[in-house]
Amino acid sequence: MARLAQTAGLTDIQEEILATVRTFVDKEIIPHAQTLEHGDTYPTDIVEGMKEMGLFGLTIPEEFGGLGESLLTYALVVEQIARGWMSVSGVINTHFIVAHMLKQHGTPEQKQKYLPRMAAGEVRGSFSMSEPELGSDVAAIRTKAKKDGDDFVINGQKMWLTNGGTSNLTAVLVKTDEGAEKPHQNLTTFLVEKPEGYGEVLPGLIIPGKIDKMGYKGVDTTEMVFDGFRISGDQVLGGETGKGFRHMMDGVEVGRVNVAARACGIAIRSFELAIEYAQQRKAFGKAIVEHQAIAFKLAEMATKVEAAHLMMVNAARLKDSGARNDVEAGMAKLIASEYCAEVTQEAFRIHGGYGYSKEYEIERLMREAPFLLIGEGTSEIQKTIISRGLLRDYPSRG
Repeated sequence: MARLAQTAGLTDIQEEILATVRTFVDKEIIPHAQTLEHGDTYPTDIVEGMKEMGLFGLTIPEEFGGLGESLLTYALVVEQIARGWMSVSGVINTHFIVAHMLKQHGTPEQKQKYLPRMAAGEVRGSFSMSEPELGSDVAAIRTKAKKDGDDFVINGQKMWLTNGGTSNLTAVLVKTDEGAEKPHQNLTTFLVEKPEGYGEVLPGLIIPGKIDKMGYKGVDTTEMVFDGFRISGDQVLGGETGKGFRHMMDGVEVGRVNVAARACGIAIRSFELAIEYAQQRKAFGKAIVEHQAIAFKLAEMATKVEAAHLMMVNAARLKDSGARNDVEAGMAKLIASEYCAEVTQEAFRIHGGYGYSKEYEIERLMREAPFLLIGEGTSEIQKTIISRGLLRDYPSRG
């Protein structure tokens, strides 16, 4: 058993789930990841395997056909899947966020309508906040939904939808006219049910083709364009407009734990590749791991892997307890993504010229790690969240 990234206090069920996922990753993901990633090919067989294991229903309550597991279990599963190939973890990330939002904020009718099918993997979720000119300023959303009888008509353009083409249920944050003074109080989350595919998938709803990316291949990233798209008022998450910002921020906290878990997974894999290569590669008459320069690199890498994992686990457990975890999730996401980039680069250096070759896995990891520095909010946004939380908890006594 590997020493790093172990988690104390897991139940027998959690241990069994993780052992099953770890075996699946080793046998079904790692051997195929390079070929699929280089071809930018959607991992259909892997996704079907995850369906069969029940992973799409991992956190969905048992009453809706899921496994009813915790965010911690989910994060540890994601860590293992990202260790195999980050794109596969991306397939389930947005799905879990939408399932969490429905579980926490959906009406009884919305839960009954979607959660059983989401647990089975028949309905797969994606979520959309960002827009082409938006960045991290969520309150500046321009896409609008205007009331028209019992329906709403949506116009605008959304950006950076992971699984935008392959999902069939998207939680979309748009602006509605609530007359509130604060911009974020005028936002509403709609549950947009749509067919999979690209082009005009429904009247007034267009999913353009996949965005070509440096890394994060295989999983599709798209825009979503609304042009007079009509949607029933029943599809407002929670049945009440003006609550969308709170709904999305709850989902994003889950997403930040997920990104931290993905970063941990890539860092673990980078370390595994580096320590194996360092024991096989010889220079100046001995394995390069026997040179202090390389041994010290491995020591630092392992310490960063361990620290990131512990902070990710702490953030997940806080969320599971019902406590506020915005600061802890931000800290976990910040340190895990930054350490992931550093560990991956050190593994690349240990591989030398071979690390630059597409034949070696580390080349792929070098292209995947940067995404985690910006996904679910940049490192600078995390620092803003952390510092605000610290000022909230440590007010001046002067």
